[in-house]
Amino acid sequence: MDFLVSNLACQRGDLTVLSDLSCHVNAGEALILRGPNGAGKTTLLRCIAGLTPPVAGQMSFTPDDVAYAGHADGLKSQLSVAENLRFWAAIYGTADPDAAIEAFDLAPLLDRRTQFLSAGQKRRLSLARLLLTGRPLWALDEPTVSLDTATVAKFAAAVSRHLAGGGAAIIATHIDLGLPDARILDISPFRATGQAETDPFLDEALS
Repeated sequence: MDFLVSNLACQRGDLTVLSDLSCHVNAGEALILRGPNGAGKTTLLRCIAGLTPPVAGQMSFTPDDVAYAGHADGLKSQLSVAENLRFWAAIYGTADPDAAIEAFDLAPLLDRRTQFLSAGQKRRLSLARLLLTGRPLWALDEPTVSLDTATVAKFAAAVSRHLAGGGAAIIATHIDLGLPDARILDISPFRATGQAETDPFLDEALS
């Protein structure tokens, strides 16, 4: 399955941030989003995920095709790691979370309550959810925040396996994940005409 975005216009609040943006990502491929802080990377990913309706344009897929990971970890703090994984597995109809546990080395943490995890451990658990969704397109907003070098490598390996299985990914990141054949899309040329410089912290708040 290929994923097409045509003439998309996206708003942040009442401000049109991006306009006339067209791009595509093919099955087995990653598209890396680049651009300065506040340029609209988060806004674009939220549109792709169906969290913010686009002002104009079309997409060849639906939100049910997309697994989104933003700045917020989306964890239930009172549940253990294992309970969070079982919750997500039930939501997405995934029978077995073992692959997600192994991919992000969560076995030693399964009985630990999520509120007592470090920032990096919480991010690992949040990213493990992607493997439980069964959704073909991953939309990822700075997914390596709080991750150490070893865990970045685990994450990149998980993305590579997703691509090898026919999935696709659109990732806003400033680091090189070493993904084969990844294409780069600089969204700066698609900033709406007359858009002023925006607050870089606003994108993060909207995640």
